[in-house]
Amino acid sequence: MEFIKKLLWPIWGPIVFIQNHFKAVLLVLILFFIFYSSGDEATKNPNLAKIYITGPIISADKFLEEIKRAEDQKVKGMLVIVNSPGGAVGPSVEMSMAIKRLKAKMPVVVYAEDTIASGSYYSSIWANKIIANPGSVVGSIGVIFEGMNVEPLMKKVGIETQIVKAGEYKEMGTPTRKWTKTERAGLENVINDTYAMFVEDVANARNLDVNRSNEYANAQVFTAREAKKRGLIDETGSIKDAEEALAKMAKVKDPVWMEKSKMESFVEQLASQTAAKISLAFTGLKAY
Repeated sequence: MEFIKKLLWPIWGPIVFIQNHFKAVLLVLILFFIFYSSGDEATKNPNLAKIYITGPIISADKFLEEIKRAEDQKVKGMLVIVNSPGGAVGPSVEMSMAIKRLKAKMPVVVYAEDTIASGSYYSSIWANKIIANPGSVVGSIGVIFEGMNVEPLMKKVGIETQIVKAGEYKEMGTPTRKWTKTERAGLENVINDTYAMFVEDVANARNLDVNRSNEYANAQVFTAREAKKRGLIDETGSIKDAEEALAKMAKVKDPVWMEKSKMESFVEQLASQTAAKISLAFTGLKAY
């Protein structure tokens, strides 16, 4: 046993140390990120801002807060960096409208870092310019409602539901039994109308023919090069190309970027992705 402990000590030792000195380690990490992220630019007033749409979309709150913070700093342009498969419809639409409002005040460039699909593409459509990494995937303009039927499992376990309801559609989407034809038809109406809204907004924002939506919508995913041919993006390029395009549009010669510290971004991303995975597992209507 002692031999095994000694053999695994290079792995186990740091874990024991962190457990015994958690607060001290946390303080050192915070101080490191504070000093590491500080520099000459910290003393200058930012004139451009970067905000991010990453991971599954379950809320627009943080995104709206970051836009407000950038506006308060009186920046002259916004770069939105996207790497998201989409998510809930409501927050995606909220973010889309926020970018549309922001575009009336300053130039907005969206950069597709890896994935800009479904809800995250919906969020981005009103930017002045969408630039995608040549290796990114774009599109998936579609809507889905997912649900489970756990009735067979409930019967095996010996569980029955008891429900008092008013209204024929009140149980629409229930996971405790198979949906009725009426309920399924009701859900299809919701899906089809939401999809029509999605397609119409993309067509209006990107100056595309809504009557030819099968060429760019229909939930198909495209490479960046193909997405450009179909009018879903404006250019392919790198993050540097997106930064330079925004600086030129905003008429900024010496860019000073406002963005979150590495520590803040790491903590928020970790928390949001964990919450998103849990939430989306139980959420019905998704642009995802």
